[in-house]
Amino acid sequence: MATIKDVAKKAGVSPATVSRIINGDKTYKTTDETRERVWKIVRELNYVPNQAAKNLSFQKGRSSPFQDYKIGCILCVTTEKYSDPYYMAILSGLEARLSQEGLSLSLLRTTSELEDKTVFLNLLSQKLTGMIIMESLPEDMYRQIKENVQHLVGIDTIHKDIDNICYDRFEAAEKAVSYLIEKGHRRIGYLGSCSSGDIRKEKRYRGYLSALTEAGIEEDLSIVKDTRWSRKQCYNATLEILESGNPPTAIFAASDLMALVAINAIYEKGLSVPDDIAVIGVSNIEMAKYSNPPLSTIDVPKKEMGAAAAEQLLYRMKGNDSPPRTIILPTSLIVRESTEKKNQKA
Repeated sequence: MATIKDVAKKAGVSPATVSRIINGDKTYKTTDETRERVWKIVRELNYVPNQAAKNLSFQKGRSSPFQDYKIGCILCVTTEKYSDPYYMAILSGLEARLSQEGLSLSLLRTTSELEDKTVFLNLLSQKLTGMIIMESLPEDMYRQIKENVQHLVGIDTIHKDIDNICYDRFEAAEKAVSYLIEKGHRRIGYLGSCSSGDIRKEKRYRGYLSALTEAGIEEDLSIVKDTRWSRKQCYNATLEILESGNPPTAIFAASDLMALVAINAIYEKGLSVPDDIAVIGVSNIEMAKYSNPPLSTIDVPKKEMGAAAAEQLLYRMKGNDSPPRTIILPTSLIVRESTEKKNQKA
């Protein structure tokens, strides 16, 4: 198993630097290049931070101090909890880190399931020690959970009073759309949604808009579609864009699943990707590299996010009550054939 020294040696920095970067120390000044290099090595070596284990005083063979703790997780999505590969990759990292302490998830629910009052009351009665919240809960639901669960950690959440593990959604979208603009695209569609119901407040949409503005391209709402993260709505929205009088030459989808649905709709209309329309997504789910054509995307360190969330929850369950902090993991552009016309390849 890789150690922090292995990461530091390969990245050409000190172990202290690695520690401060992966723990989101905002007071530590270093370059974006160094941060990205460290996180890249972390992924390459499959290094899992083990701060909690290092600080434990129990010896090998003795029971874990966490053995009686119960941990739950809520996915703030409307889809079936085992159907989205993005969330499943995060869960994989989360469960792997918990298993190192002899722990597993005692409960896993989606917000759609918790709309059933019986299910929600059952959750509150579980006497959970800690909980991971993926994305954001309705305010009333969040308040009740916070009153009944002692330790909460968020992943990509808007709840400001708990720790948050995330990636920069604004930057990810801006990076993807800027790449499309560099490839010569000036008319770029948007497929996405927002839990608040106002897509203009969503960070990925704002990143999309920022890239357009920087390039002097005016926003065109006729090619901006709120899919409600529904595959059916995304498919229909893509058809609407394609059947408009002035369809885009490229589409930015705020998730890989939406991007793959868009590609399917484009083919249904007898068009080609990327020759007629380029498509790029966000998250780099496993199936992205096997799609036809392979999907260009923004890689999000999903397993690392899950592991970091588990690490932070363990830290809190040990009694650490420092102010909530946000740990932002870096993203990177992955260029594949869905945006690369043959005569455009470098």
